[in-house]
Amino acid sequence: MKPNDHLSVYAGRRQRLTALMGEGVALIATAPERLRNRDSHYPYRFDSYFYYLTGFIEPEAVLVLVAGKAPKALLFCRNRDPERETWDGFRYGPELARERLGFDEAQPIGELDPAMAKLLEDQPALYYPVGAEADWDARVMRWLNMVRGRSRAGVAAPERLQDVRSLLDEMRLVKDEHELATMRRASRIAAAAHRRAMQAARPGRLEYEIEAELLHEFRRNGAQFPAYSPIVAAGANACVLHYIANDARLREGDLLLIDAGCELDGYASDITRTFPVSGRFSGAQRDVYQLVLAAQRAAIEKVRAGNAWNQPHDAAVRVLAQGMLDLRLVGGTLDEVLEKETYKRFYMHRTGHWLGLDVHDAGEYKRQG
Repeated sequence: MKPNDHLSVYAGRRQRLTALMGEGVALIATAPERLRNRDSHYPYRFDSYFYYLTGFIEPEAVLVLVAGKAPKALLFCRNRDPERETWDGFRYGPELARERLGFDEAQPIGELDPAMAKLLEDQPALYYPVGAEADWDARVMRWLNMVRGRSRAGVAAPERLQDVRSLLDEMRLVKDEHELATMRRASRIAAAAHRRAMQAARPGRLEYEIEAELLHEFRRNGAQFPAYSPIVAAGANACVLHYIANDARLREGDLLLIDAGCELDGYASDITRTFPVSGRFSGAQRDVYQLVLAAQRAAIEKVRAGNAWNQPHDAAVRVLAQGMLDLRLVGGTLDEVLEKETYKRFYMHRTGHWLGLDVHDAGEYKRQG
């Protein structure tokens, strides 16, 4: 999504955040560019919190929100630079960002330090991602000390530092219609990629060849990135939960597990499926597959508004535990398997997670309500 699309969506989120703050100043920076090696960078990916509030995808940018009776949104970003734009592409610059993107003010990123020292005067609180980056913590301390240094002139520094993520996580937990539409598109692309990979899988091919089919379908349909490193795991490789080598050969009789999703306009999809490389399940494979499918369906039945987060997981675990008993993978009674958690030899993780701008998205996992 281009940053000037859906401006009212981002403005509305900023207004909600300042309302939750009541008073004070919030600071949210985007992610830094990162070197892969020498002078080659990793593909740039913005900070999710920053993007959620701005839709702005350029590096070297900071959003500052001032709450209170006269709330305002300020963007600090790179200046226009014809020489760098020849090499790296278009930049908005402060003036164009203010005119086109709905910010009350925009200033060059180099003006952030003196501006913050002024903006923090007589403010009761500063909200920022406390402890996320040591460099930002140090920078905040410098700003506060600059304000404290003017105390004899009657200027007060914020007395309270609060992690802005505690407010933003609750906002991001419930998706708006724009987010849901983007996530549905990302999921449709991922589903098409999985179908393509299934059609390409056969004995003798390599895991990375199947991975290439996934990546092809992601990009062909407009997704900017894979949402995470794809897992294409044949045979016993599927027992490694975060297997990413993807370099083994597919063999007759193998099951192939694929865990892969794409990122579209910042939003992730995440799909895992397992199927027989040769096109047919063995008897034992079918038994296990049917058990996992039954557990998935039991969990989905519990995914309802008003249910607690743990209910889908508990439903899945109960089905899996009984199935493990039926297949003689564990011993004892169902109550014993659940109490002693002996099922964790085969199922050691949770059943699901939040999804959104991050694959494991922001938001508290509330066990009750």
